[in-house]
Parts: sequence; structure tokens; C-alpha cells
Amino acid sequence: FRYYNYGQSVGAAELQLLVEGLKQPTVLWRTYYNEGNQWLQAVIQLGRLPHAFQFSLDKISLGIYEGVSAIDDMRFENCALPPPALSCEGPNLFWCRHTKACIDSLLVCDLVDDCGDGSDEDSCDPDLQCNFENGLCNWEQDVQDDFDWIRIRGPTPTVNTGPLKDHTTGTARGHYLYLESSEPRQFHDEAVLLSPLFNPSDNGTCAFRFHYHMFGKQVYKLSVFQRTVSNTKGWLLWYKFGNQENRWIRQTLFIRSSKPFQILVKGTVGDGFTGDIGLDDVSFLGCTLYNGAQHYFGSFFKGNLPTIATATWGTSAPATLPMNNCTEEEFVCRASGHCIQMIQKCDFRPDCPDKSDESACVMEACDFEDKGLCGWHQPALEQMSGNYSMPVTKTFKWQLGRGANLHPEQEGHCPLTDHTTKCTPPTGYMEYKHVPPYGKASLEDMAAPALPSLQHPSCQPSSWLQAAGSTQWELCSVWSLQCNKTSKLWTQSGSQGPQWNRAEVFLGIRSNFQVIFRAKRGVSYMGDVAVDDITFEDCSPLLIPDKPCTSEEFMCANKYCIPKNNLCDFVNDCEDNSDESPSI
Repeated sequence: FRYYNYGQSVGAAELQLLVEGLKQPTVLWRTYYNEGNQWLQAVIQLGRLPHAFQFSLDKISLGIYEGVSAIDDMRFENCALPPPALSCEGPNLFWCRHTKACIDSLLVCDLVDDCGDGSDEDSCDPDLQCNFENGLCNWEQDVQDDFDWIRIRGPTPTVNTGPLKDHTTGTARGHYLYLESSEPRQFHDEAVLLSPLFNPSDNGTCAFRFHYHMFGKQVYKLSVFQRTVSNTKGWLLWYKFGNQENRWIRQTLFIRSSKPFQILVKGTVGDGFTGDIGLDDVSFLGCTLYNGAQHYFGSFFKGNLPTIATATWGTSAPATLPMNNCTEEEFVCRASGHCIQMIQKCDFRPDCPDKSDESACVMEACDFEDKGLCGWHQPALEQMSGNYSMPVTKTFKWQLGRGANLHPEQEGHCPLTDHTTKCTPPTGYMEYKHVPPYGKASLEDMAAPALPSLQHPSCQPSSWLQAAGSTQWELCSVWSLQCNKTSKLWTQSGSQGPQWNRAEVFLGIRSNFQVIFRAKRGVSYMGDVAVDDITFEDCSPLLIPDKPCTSEEFMCANKYCIPKNNLCDFVNDCEDNSDESPSI
């Protein structure tokens, strides 16, 4: 409908939903203030309402009658049930029992009555779906994130952001999860929700469906990850940035995995309080719960994914390659002699049966526990200095530390806790920059092992840093590119206090690069720089699927499939820029 709300003291107006059998009305739409001498359009999402309903338009006056509120041109769109069909044949179709409607099979067991008679929601496995009406079901809050998702019904506490109602019932009576962006939350704080574990799904028939709500001027990001090991975030399946208007949006993701896997839903806070994000009606189709259970938990079996042991980095490979027919552009698997594309080396996905293509590569997550360096090393500085002309002095070095055996007067500027374990005193090792009592300024590099030759467009390395003490120092991330040239993409200097601070850099698509932490200190020894929990997020290259792109996906010129929502968003999601072509 169109609405008009104009005048210095016009006041507010709201549209309410009244459903038969429910005493509490549901607010569907609000306007709070003078919106100018113009007609504006409002679109209200009703969803599936199984009972009779009507609307109530309420006006709130400020007592001074200098303003006019009006509505016009009201109409309903797509509100009829699907028509009956004489037949419904095909593997991707479902024939409703009583209404005889023919619907897409992806709409079966998705917590929405698409048939109109409920037959598409009969005989569904309750462990594969959750509408959050009775809690989190078999989903869990992650304990390694910054805060938790909140279960709520009705509107969120902050106006002009977040849902007004849930998706399941379409009323203020239903529950959903949301991410609160008001204080004490800060920009880039993360809340992660963990799914139960699932058995491998090699055929790609496992589908994850969910509904999300991203409304507000300062909404930041919602993303979904898939992982097969428990101490990493896994690889990115889908993400969405920014305000998507006041509506619930359905998303379907197809899951393929040769190992037991888990889904992670991560919400990230924006830079203000109008950034609430909602989540509702999560369901899986064609998936089975992981049966490698260790113990019984509630109404379902819960197993455990393996972990990546950081101490296993750099497993030695045979000195002599096995017999093979690989070309110079291919990588030879060390144990079997199989050939894989060179671009598959160090891409965070083991493609060789012996995983040799991922040995001596950078790890997706490194916490420096168990005395492990994860392959991080100190190269010869003269080889990495590139365009930097400062003198090279070897007066100190990066080394493992754990808060013990400190030199005199170090207690005030060394880390008091390890970031990974949060122990005091630190029990886990971290990689840190110890400054010995030398009088000359000096610098030192810490370089990562081999990285992918090509990354995902959303590649984003991050780490946790601590710098304390009175000395003048500088720490920067240097990315060594082709022709032995280096560029500085992030830097920080001076004391930052005794707490751990998160640092992240958006890389995007780069080739033939290296990650280096470069530290420089002044003349004082009263200061330390520490680094812990280095991760590479969303850096795995895109995969070319072995089946056609779905109707919700766009096929890039290089045959990759990306969500259609990523078209023309100024981001090279395809890696060949075909999703940003002016001809789309």
C-alpha cells in the first residue's frame, strides 16, 4: 500500500494484525515521524496464516494537530494457495494430499505449510528441523565466540531494526533467534550457532534451509560455514551483507561432504545499534544425523568431529616421488602418485588420499599450543625487506612464550593470559615478540608457510595481538607479492594495553603472496609484542560443482556457482569478475 505521513506534529501510525483465536495483536508496520510531503510505498510480509485475520490501522496523535496521516492503493499479492494439479510427476515435485497442489520437493519438511493442508510437513524428522518455539532443539551456542544468539518473540527492543514477528507463525506469539547489536556489543563481535553433526553427503542431496531477517541501517553480516574438524570455522558456504529490508528471506544451501560435518551460522555486529539480525525455521532435507555417537544427549546422539593437531604440521614426505604420469603443472601425491591440479595444493582442502597436498602449508587455525609453531618461521630479513631500506640487525627474535621465566621488570608488559585457553598464568604457548635489553632499534619478520595460489574472494586472515610497555614499537602485516616487492596492508604502533586485541585484513583475490608479521622496536626493552590464534577465514578457493547450478544460483563464466544475491554487488565473487559484468 501507499502511505502519507506529513506535518511538524504528525505523530506515529501503525498497522496491526488481528488473528482469530489470538488476543494479542501483532504489529506489522510502523511510521514514527514526518516523512515529507510525498506518498511512500510499504510492503508487508504476511506469510502463511492458517486462521482468519484482519487488520487494524492505529494513529497516535501528539495532541497538536499539525499533520496528516493517510493510506491508499492497498492490494494483496501472492496470497492464494497453490492451485490443484491433475498430475504431479517428477523427482523434484511433491503432490499435496488434499489440496492436490504440486510444489517443489525442496519445500517439504521446511516448517512452512506450503500445501495448505499440512501434508508437506507430515512425517518429518523433528531432529532435522527447529522453529525455536521450545528452545534451540539440538542446536548449540558456540562457546568460542563473543556473545550468544537470543531467543525472543515479538519485536526486538530497538526500534527500526530487527523483526517485529517470527517467521513460523507470522505473529508476535512465535519465537525466533536474534543478534542484539546494542551496547555492550562492539563492531565485529560475533555470535555463532552450531548445528548437530551429520553423516557424509557425497551426492549433494543434503539441503540446509533457513529464514533470515536483516533490517536496519547498521546491519553488518550473516554467514554460514561448513566444517569437518571441530577446532576450525570451516569454509564459507554463504554470506549476506547489509540491510535487506523488514522481511524474512528464505535461503537454501546444498551440502556436499565426504566426512561427517557440522554447520555454523555466524552473525557479525555492525557499527551501531540498528543492526539486529534474525534467524528462524532452520531445517535439513536429505541429511542424516551423525551415527558415530560417543554418548546420548537429550533426544539425539551426539558425536565429536576430529580436531586438527597443530603439532602435526610439516609431516615429512618421501624424498623420492612415487611413479607417476603427472605434468609439471600438476602436484604429485606423495604416497599414491595420483595427480591433482597445482591450484589444489595448500587450498585448505586435502585432495590427496595421504593429505600430502596440505602438508607444509599454512594451517587454517594456529594457536601455538603444545609447543607448535604450525610452520611459522623467521626468514632471512634481507630477502623479505623488498622496498624497505632500514638496516638489518639481529638483536632479537620471535619465540614461543608462556608467561614463565620472565626477565626482571618484564612482568608489567608481558601477556598475563594466553588468548586460546584464557589461563592465568598462561599455560598454553603463544608466539610472541620478546624485546631483550639491547640499545639499538631492530626489526624481525615472522612468515607463514605456503599459502593457496588463489583464494576465495572473501579471504580474510585474522589474529589476536597484545602490545604493552613503554617502548615505541610498530607491528605490521606485510604481504609479499610478485617481483620481490612488499606492501604493508595493516599496521599498529605504541602500547595497546594488557588485553588481547583482534586484527583482521581483507585480502580478496591475490596470487603468489606471502603473509609476514614484521615487528620493529625502539631503544627500550620495556615492551613486548605477542601474537596468538592466527586464522585464515574464507580463504579456500571456489569449487566447480559436478552438477548444474540451481535456480537460486548464477553460473560464472568459469563454471563456478554463486548465489544470485551476489550479482552486481561490487565484489568479484566469481574470481573472473563475470558476476559484475555490465551485461547482466
